[in-house]
Amino acid sequence: MSLTKLLKPASIAIIGANEKPGFGGGTTKNILTYRKDLSRVYFIHPTREEVYGHKCYKKVDDVDDTIDLAVICTPQPTVLGLLREAHAKGCEAAVVYASGYSEIGPEGVALERELQDLAAELNMSIMGPNCGGFVNYVDDVYSFAFLGDYANKRGGIGFVSQSGKFVIDMMNSPELRFSYALSVGNSRVTTVEDYFEFLVNDPDTSVVAAYVEGIKNPIKFERSLRAAAQAKKPVLILKMGRSPKGQAAAASHTGSMSGADQIFDAVFKKYGVIRVDDMQDMRSTAALFGTLKALPKTAAFASLNQSGGERGLAADLGYMHGVEYPDFSEQTLKRMKELLADYASPSNPLDMTAGTPLNVYFETLAVGMADENVSAGLLGMLVGPNPIPAERMEGFAALAKKFPDKPMMLLNIMERPRNPEVVAAFQEMGIAVLPTMAYGFRAVRHLADFVEYCNAADAPTLSLAIPEKAPSGKTRALGEYSSKKLLQEAGVPVDVGEVVQSAEQAVEVAKRFGFPVVLKIESDDILHKSDVGGVKLNLKSEAEVAQAYADILDSAKQKMPGARINGVLVQKMLSQGIEMILGVNSDPQFGPMLLVGLGGVFVEVFKDASLYPCPLDRKEAEQMLTSLKAYKLLTGYRGGEPADVEALIDTIVAVSEFAVRHKDSLKELDINPLFVYPKGKGVAIADALVILHD
Repeated sequence: MSLTKLLKPASIAIIGANEKPGFGGGTTKNILTYRKDLSRVYFIHPTREEVYGHKCYKKVDDVDDTIDLAVICTPQPTVLGLLREAHAKGCEAAVVYASGYSEIGPEGVALERELQDLAAELNMSIMGPNCGGFVNYVDDVYSFAFLGDYANKRGGIGFVSQSGKFVIDMMNSPELRFSYALSVGNSRVTTVEDYFEFLVNDPDTSVVAAYVEGIKNPIKFERSLRAAAQAKKPVLILKMGRSPKGQAAAASHTGSMSGADQIFDAVFKKYGVIRVDDMQDMRSTAALFGTLKALPKTAAFASLNQSGGERGLAADLGYMHGVEYPDFSEQTLKRMKELLADYASPSNPLDMTAGTPLNVYFETLAVGMADENVSAGLLGMLVGPNPIPAERMEGFAALAKKFPDKPMMLLNIMERPRNPEVVAAFQEMGIAVLPTMAYGFRAVRHLADFVEYCNAADAPTLSLAIPEKAPSGKTRALGEYSSKKLLQEAGVPVDVGEVVQSAEQAVEVAKRFGFPVVLKIESDDILHKSDVGGVKLNLKSEAEVAQAYADILDSAKQKMPGARINGVLVQKMLSQGIEMILGVNSDPQFGPMLLVGLGGVFVEVFKDASLYPCPLDRKEAEQMLTSLKAYKLLTGYRGGEPADVEALIDTIVAVSEFAVRHKDSLKELDINPLFVYPKGKGVAIADALVILHD
């Protein structure tokens, strides 16, 4: 099923074309207003001879031409019949505006299934139902139902949205220029992932932006993300679902800390996706990427302003958003001092002072942009409703031409209406006009993140361990001994201990291991052993071991009388180290996600953890660790001995390999605590819990 006939049709039939407000009237008016070539556009209506002075056919069959795209503007009960009629004229694609499908409940779900079945039978691509249609600015195709000012909007942004309102608002934004704007509605036949893949691979689209409510085809979605990452094409996604409502309760610490939204964050991080927070963030970031003619070589910015207030705001907001302002070179500072007034203080960020003459202003900008430490410029400048004098515009144009590989952005200190002609002129130069400083700096941070991702010396493992079969919904937990055995068989270094059935056996095993030892209840039904008095630590004698065995069984039977007891696990008592947690939560769509963080009781108090998709390599494991606030504890904080980070990385990679190998059966894995010892002395797994799909 190709999207070419849907999104790039040579011939179009508007079924239900009319002159009234609504889907048929809006689509007809948009086509007549904006499309240049109407030679293969056919208007269809059973009772009209013409529409806006153009010939109207009674039915599709009356058209003496093949039809690539049928735009169905009529109610839901007419849709299936019209699709068959269009298909008889060679049509392989349709836009279905009609509502009354899954959004109304079970009855609509059944109707939607009929639509899907017919589309499969006819091998048709269908946008919708319950959609707003699309505009293809590349080929001048307007199949969009809502009226607006859509002239002169050709650019490089490909926007796909499950919300029609968002598409309208984006297309009415004066600073945005599009290749495609797609309002795809329910997306039951041709899915969001299909459009996403099309835009990622489209040569006329330089930046992909998407509003996504959910993902149905993770394999196709991942394939598109990989293609975008390899091509270094920026992808912006506004994904709904940050709130914890609706997230299923998890049995392990790892599961509770890696809910659905955190998993999307982890996947996006791996593939360099820019996750925006709201539509203003989407708009300003899309405008930035859509305007720049080249990405900066590094994320090093010069902030060049004409007032101390702007300089102060730029310094503070840049700091808050992690924007890097490198120091100017001595040569740059020397020249700036020669150019500027005595009371100016050359630095980055820079205050040139408000009274700087125009020629000095542009020469100072050029000096700042030419600095060897700088890759992009943030120019403090208020673009308002009035035109900007020609000599100033000429100065900016000359500056943009002089530094084609060092992009520039204009930052406004406050929001106000902007002259659209001025904005358009700056865009032609490749100079982005950013919104007010808060959103402006957020967009700059997104740009910096993407540049750093593209410049990373070690490319990430661009793959996911997506499960090949859906889980049954039933799960079973393994006791600690069985969990550790499974890890050991997969090459994860772990001491499994020994399960005993009597106090005498416990004593014999303890003597063989050497004191002190640990005793733990071994049961597939008891996930949190300490909650039932099922753990006894630091046992130093035969008598202590025998008593601990009896106490553990008595306590477990009292507090969980229905639990199946496999015995008592005896282990060598581990020496104390830095406590970490290492675990896996397997997402039904994207597969196993590995989590590492500060362990022990701190895991729930501080929640200092990093989540990342499997598989991962040593470099990615190291990046997970360095992202933790607790990483300082591993490096010898305040005179402490450095920990064996290399051994910890080895273990993280081994657990990732275990998770990939068991992607269809593993639900959760919890290793807590994992002790990290001083450099050269390795790590040790104190406890492990494996939960499998049954």
